[in-house]
Amino acid sequence: MIITDTHTHLYSEAFDDDRAEMINRAITNNVERFFIPAIDSSYTESMYQLEKDFPKHVFLMMGLHPTYVKENYLEELAHVEAQLASRKFFAVGEIGIDLYWDQSTLDIQIKAFKHQINLAKQYKLPIVIHCREAFDEIFEVLESEKSDDLYGIFHCFTGTLEQAQKAISYNMKLGIGGVVTFKNGKIDQYVNQIDLKHIVLETDSPYLAPKPFRGKRNESAYINKVVEKLSELYDISEEEVARITTKNSKDVFGI
Repeated sequence: MIITDTHTHLYSEAFDDDRAEMINRAITNNVERFFIPAIDSSYTESMYQLEKDFPKHVFLMMGLHPTYVKENYLEELAHVEAQLASRKFFAVGEIGIDLYWDQSTLDIQIKAFKHQINLAKQYKLPIVIHCREAFDEIFEVLESEKSDDLYGIFHCFTGTLEQAQKAISYNMKLGIGGVVTFKNGKIDQYVNQIDLKHIVLETDSPYLAPKPFRGKRNESAYINKVVEKLSELYDISEEEVARITTKNSKDVFGI
């Protein structure tokens, strides 16, 4: 059984004391593929080091996270462009709109989002979308940019069934993580109405740890709790959940 964590911040400072042990613990627990989203330029070297340390397991994305779209966002986008031009990445991400922390930057968040969507099209790469309190705004951008070459993952999906179906209509897989195990997470109430072919697994570690680790540091090994929950909700084996979702990740990332 091979499990794919399509979204994990392994370079996070939360792992500075035990990064290698934590990654090896995940590998021992069948989590063999880690897709690493970018946040901003300050983490680029750490991402490259991760890839160097775990070359068979770590796959990198490049992008500017919406909460890091600040006054210097044009410089940050220039960094993204330079990195994409210099080597291979497996997605442009994580990109999108976040109105939870700061609504005043909405205009430049939209500009950065659209710019990076066009970079993904240029390099024939998927996008990985971050959406927080911004479904309408995200869908508006996706509608304006939709095309056969726009596809990817709606990371940490926590919307309604209707929003899930709309995301899928834009060639997006849904990234399902620890929230599906929460008592008040809501997605557990409808997720089995969505064909598993539209779903990939993620942790977003060190954030959003599943039950029974909720409130603690999340790590990639805990994705097994997500597999367990989806197995229960879809009434299929954990091996089948792992097989289908890993295949879906390969369809998106091309590896």
